[in-house]
Amino acid sequence: MPRMVDGEWRYDAEKLNRDETGGEFVREATSFRDWIAGTRRGPDDVVDDGPAPESGRYHLYVSYACPWAHRTLLARSLKGLEEAISVNVVAPVRQDDGWEFHGDVDGATPDDLFGADYLREVYARADSSFTGRVTVPVLWDREAGTIVNNESVEIMRMLDTAFDAHATTDADLYPEGYRDEVDRLIEAIYDPVNNGVYRAGFTESQAAYDEAVADLFAALDRWDDHLADRRYLAGDVLTEADLAMFTTLYRFDEVYHTHFKCNRRRLTDYEHLWGYLRDLYAIPAVAATCRMDHVKTHYYRSHPDIDPVGLVPVGPDPDFEAPHDRERLPGGPPADLLG
Repeated sequence: MPRMVDGEWRYDAEKLNRDETGGEFVREATSFRDWIAGTRRGPDDVVDDGPAPESGRYHLYVSYACPWAHRTLLARSLKGLEEAISVNVVAPVRQDDGWEFHGDVDGATPDDLFGADYLREVYARADSSFTGRVTVPVLWDREAGTIVNNESVEIMRMLDTAFDAHATTDADLYPEGYRDEVDRLIEAIYDPVNNGVYRAGFTESQAAYDEAVADLFAALDRWDDHLADRRYLAGDVLTEADLAMFTTLYRFDEVYHTHFKCNRRRLTDYEHLWGYLRDLYAIPAVAATCRMDHVKTHYYRSHPDIDPVGLVPVGPDPDFEAPHDRERLPGGPPADLLG
């Protein structure tokens, strides 16, 4: 898709980043990578500088459609940070002008900070010579007048570990005793699952597609087995790893199975992954962040390379609220998250 080059929006920029020989989709690195003070980046690594984790200072720009932005919405909701960190939501359809603010689209919002029409204007405020993709999520610092970070896993970690003084729930998504395992899990699911669906959907090579799909379903098979006797990925506690997995699984049958040709199996064909997904969705703070209308509208109407007509399918409409039996397994979410 178009991108910014030296602070200007370029419609002639390369549409997708693929390697030069195999047609494989290669995701670009994000550009803003600062940290808020007090963030626990790793088991023994706490940020001791950077901007302070103050209530009302930070603002999130997100899309309900985007799985990466969805992670940050989940962390904000599960920690109960709605009053501490404000949010604006871009419209679901992303066309040649990039992510757009539309107050008249259900679930989307205007830009409350600057009245911008497009998210690229926010990037230009942070860096007038910015070159790169304009992506969500974005964590904006009102006091410094710039973007702190636009890398989803790092924003998720900041919201989870730096804002405890402002949290209104007991959720601890990076708990002591599990931190090494959470980091390992997030890394393990990233390439074959989170990014794997994109590797399949955006490739221009049969060989690269075949490899991506094989990697994806081999990973899903393993994680289905893994969850047979564990309520969550790390065992008995809900962690950031589950947030990272949830956002891909939630979109799987409605989008990735068809739109990205990840159709070897449906997510609903997996006994344990499907039950695990419904278990997570049953947490009100999780369900509150989910807008499947935005998800489907975005994917089916924003990728003319894949679907030039842009028809949004009516199904398959999996029942995320169907009963599950995951309570039989040890552990569960903090009681205050269940209402």
